[in-house]
This record gives sequence, C-alpha cells and structure tokens, in this order.
Amino acid sequence: MPKSEQVLKKIEIQKLKNLIDLTIDFTEHPLTAILGPNGSGKSTILHALSCVNNPVNIPFPTINHRLSEFFTPTTHSVWTGSSFDITQDYRDGQNVTSNHLTRFRKQNERWSPRYVTRIERYVSFIGIRTCVPRIESETQRARIQFNTTPLNDNISTRVRLLAGEIMDRNYTSYNEHRAGAGKRYIGVSIAGIDYSSLSMGAGEQRIFYILSEAIKAPNYGLIIIDEIDLLLHQDALFRLIEKLNIIAVQKHLQIIFTTHAQSLLTLNNVAFRHLFQTPLKTLCFNKTKPDALQRLTGHQIRPLEVFVEDDLAYTLVKKICSEEGLSKYVSIKEFGAAINCFTSASGAILNNLDNQNNMLFVLDGDEYSTDDEKNDKIGRVLTGTTHVNNVQRQTAFNRITQFVLPNNTKPERFYHHLICNLGDQNLSVEQLEIVQVARQIGNPGDAHKYFDDIIIRMDFTRDVGLSKLVDLVSLTSEWPAIKSNIKLWLDSKREEVIEQ
Repeated sequence: MPKSEQVLKKIEIQKLKNLIDLTIDFTEHPLTAILGPNGSGKSTILHALSCVNNPVNIPFPTINHRLSEFFTPTTHSVWTGSSFDITQDYRDGQNVTSNHLTRFRKQNERWSPRYVTRIERYVSFIGIRTCVPRIESETQRARIQFNTTPLNDNISTRVRLLAGEIMDRNYTSYNEHRAGAGKRYIGVSIAGIDYSSLSMGAGEQRIFYILSEAIKAPNYGLIIIDEIDLLLHQDALFRLIEKLNIIAVQKHLQIIFTTHAQSLLTLNNVAFRHLFQTPLKTLCFNKTKPDALQRLTGHQIRPLEVFVEDDLAYTLVKKICSEEGLSKYVSIKEFGAAINCFTSASGAILNNLDNQNNMLFVLDGDEYSTDDEKNDKIGRVLTGTTHVNNVQRQTAFNRITQFVLPNNTKPERFYHHLICNLGDQNLSVEQLEIVQVARQIGNPGDAHKYFDDIIIRMDFTRDVGLSKLVDLVSLTSEWPAIKSNIKLWLDSKREEVIEQ
C-alpha cells in the first residue's frame, strides 16, 4: 500500500555546501518562505529537499530527483562529508509513523541511504529555469504552425481563473499549442486576442506553471519553488501567495519557496525562515525583522543596543531610556518572534561583533521566562562541549533579560488591565478618554488586540497610540517592577557611555 498523509517536519543539516549546523522547521504553516542574502544557501536547501522522497507518479508523473543532480562532483568538490537529516510523518495503511528520521550522507563515491528506501511522496520542484521566457529558448526562426487544443478540463479551468485573478486579467480561454518536433506551448485568449507562451511575459508564464503544479498535485504533496518572486510585480506576488495558501490548506500541501521579497514579511499565513551565516554555523531566524539581521553585519550607531520582540516592546524600552536620561545613547531594534532572541544573541557572539558587550536582548516576559528555558534554547544554537562553548553559552545567557510580568500573563492583556485600574485623578483629558475606551474592551478574542482596539477606536497612528498607552502604563504602581531588569542594565552602563 502506498504511503499517504506525508508531512515534512524538519531538516537538520550538519554540512552541505556552505550550510553548517542548521535546523529548519516546516510545521508552522503550509507555506514556508526561506530568505537570506545571495549565497546564504537558500537554493541548496530546496535542492536537498527535492531529493528526499521517492516519486509518486499518480495522478501525474514527477521527476525522480537525486542528490547527484544538484550536487554534481567536480574538480572543485566531490561533496564528500555532506550530511543532513530529514524528519517526516506518514501513514501506511492503518499505521501512522511519526518523526521518521532519514539520514543522508556522502562518505565515499555514493550517497546513502539507497534511493529505494526513501519515503514515497508527490514532489514537484519548480526551479529558476521556469523563469526563462519561452521565446528565449526557442530556436526556430521560421513561421511556427500551431495545432491548437482548448484546455477545458477542471484543472486547466481553475488555473485559468486563478491566473486571471492574480494578473488582473480576464482570460477567456486557455489552450495548448502543438508544433513540429513534439513542441508544446501554452496559450491564452484575452479581449479577442490569442497569444502563446512565445509572446507571454516571463512572470505571466511562470504563474500559469506554478498554479498548474499546485492544483494538479494530490493531497499531501510537496511543492518546492526557487525564487518565487522573480519577474513578478509585488501586487501579483501577494495575490499568488494568497491563492497558493488557499490551495495548500484545502489539499494539505506543503509549499516551500525561496524569496528576496522582504515585503512578504507582513503576511501572517507564511512561516518565514531567514538564513544568516556566521564563521562557525548557519543561523535560522523565524520571521525576524530585517534591521536586526542587518545589525549582525553592520556597525552600531549608538554605544548601547537593545533588541526587542516587537513595536510595543520597542516603545516600552524607549520610555525606560527616556526616564533614565539615556535615550541618545541607546539604539533599539526588533528581532521578531521570541525564539529569535536566542539566535540573535548567539549570532552576535559567533560573529564576534565589536559592540557585543553593550548589547541587551529583551524578551516580553511571557515566553522562556525561566533560566532553564533560556539555557535550553541557547544550548540548541550554541552547541559544543569545549570550555569555549560553555563560555559562549554563559555569555549569551547574561545578555538576555525580560520585562517582569506575573506568571502566565500575556503582555498586552496585563498592560491593558493596569490601564483600566488607573485612578481617574491626575490624568489629562486625553488620558482619561483613553482609559475609558480601554475599560470598554473586555475580550477582543486575541491577547494582541487589547492595544490594537484602543488605538483604532482613538484613531491614533500605531506609533502615537503605543506611546500614549505606554505613558499610562508608566503611571501604574507596577511600572518600577516591569522595567527593573532593563533599568538595572542601563544603570550598569551609565557611567561608561556618558564618559565616551
């Protein structure tokens, strides 16, 4: 019986080209985007993933990709010593297997394990070559005579309709054109004009190809796309991602793609994995902010640097710095998801940044609040058993702190509670109005929306609204405890930075 319900959970790379000691999880969303600068190893990851399953040729034949296809031995490298692990779930009849581990190695001439032992799965790899306009690969210069067949099957009809929505065009037909020597071209009609892929823009051509691969894939298939944003206008790219997400959810597909489009970071239905190279290992950030990554390679602007999760934490730290009279000495940057705190701190150490002694990494206080949790997450990034490794882990631990909140408390819910309990005396007219609006919000359904709803109702821009709300939090009796860790660190640096 064929395998079914396959799920790729993670890849753990020990060494593959320039990737070292890297783990990427693929279970957060059906769509996973891999970002990073040129040469960071994005395509290498896709090439490896394309080769970890045996092909399933139902309902459509797929290519049996093998590692030697992407990692071809040359005079410069035979890839000996390459090593990575793949973890997958799957069903075999009534038996469900979880966390099945397959180890891929190249020790001598051949890769192991034998390809026949790979788990079956429908996999479609969409590489860069699909970006080449068809006219640029066409060798015939004489007139091409087409034999045209309308594509009216369910898959083709859906491709045509979705492509029209993405391109903002009303395609009236979708066709296949056949010519001599077995050549085939897609074609469309719009506003009474017929044209083939020889006349299509490369972006338009690729949209049809990507949609076709996703729509025809069976349930639990894997679609891999290199540089999904190439040749696409931003609006069309966003609409393509939206359609792919709908298809993936409906069919339990996993779609993994690389991109340079930082604008996609605003999307909530995509899991973002950002690669960053250090001399000793490759780090992976989960939906981080570009400025935090840029800082790991650039120069500091101010002597003290504080890294936080989001814009609320940014505003809180900004308020603390203002109260301490140190605003002009502190640069604040966002690292995104809480888990990135440990990757960012470790990245600063591994990259041996010149200002790392003056860096502080601040958690919101609701996740990884205990010392054991922090040490565990640091140990997953800063591996090794030598004395130097132990010093690195202790250094990272010392540079991580948090806002002090009650146990099992979400930050915005807690801050909202504090604002609601403020006395009305000694508040300005505007502050009193904000407090009254806050008291009208009982359960917005999402802990992150306590402040969002206030800002919307007061018609503030987000940065202005957060500033006014943090000003109110600073009036509460709990404020000294909330800020105590950050204040203590600033006090320890005060004399040093003022003397500079």
